[in-house]
Amino acid sequence: MSTSKLVSIGTATFGNDQPLCLIAGPCQMESRAHAFEMAVACKELAEKLGIGFVFKSSFDKANRTSLSGKRGLGLDSGLEVF
Repeated sequence: MSTSKLVSIGTATFGNDQPLCLIAGPCQMESRAHAFEMAVACKELAEKLGIGFVFKSSFDKANRTSLSGKRGLGLDSGLEVF
């Protein structure tokens, strides 16, 4: 039987024999304050549950159902937040 491949992102480690890790965040980043508020809330939840955490969010959501829908902060502003 082959061994499980481990993938580490920061302090979170993913693999078949590893504890659950939370990958979470807003689908669309609305602002720097919004991103940080969500990241802190998710991090606190992960710490409470004793699991790893990786923050994920998008700065440009092009897959909107409406052409006039918001897409996010955009590349330049989004990279400043990340």
